[in-house]
Amino acid sequence: MSTTQSERLRQLLEPLVTSQDLDLEEIEVASVGRKRVLRVVIDSEDGVDLDQIADVSRALSAKLDETDAMGEGEYDLEVGSPGAERALSEHRHFVRAVDRLVKFQLTEGGELIARILTVDDEGLDLEVPGVKGRKATTRRIAFDQIDKARVQVEFNRKDKKEEEA
Repeated sequence: MSTTQSERLRQLLEPLVTSQDLDLEEIEVASVGRKRVLRVVIDSEDGVDLDQIADVSRALSAKLDETDAMGEGEYDLEVGSPGAERALSEHRHFVRAVDRLVKFQLTEGGELIARILTVDDEGLDLEVPGVKGRKATTRRIAFDQIDKARVQVEFNRKDKKEEEA
């Protein structure tokens, strides 16, 4: 059974990331011109800040330098967070997106834009915004009804603290 370079890198680097109470979300090895780029995406329940990204970057760089996991030749290491419009694929991603607006591609076709209210082991409770002055409605969808899901950026949404004031 062969493993890909990304899988080998995940096995090597994930313990370093999890030791800092972070999740290793993604590893990608790409060619950019003559150089290779190793992109590592990390996250946590509370998000990640620049200091955490720098700490992980140093730890991963040191580990990669002591092994031949990237093979011969130069490469750049890029460590970052998932970004504002992150794709949701794991249970923990949906939990972290509670109260966020998400665009869902449904397995039976069609799409739905709704706010995640709650998440449990079977699926999600959503608030679907009302259209043309209608009130918002609630809807339940199971995880197996979701083909793809991506967080939407909201520029003019009031923060919960502002609404409570």
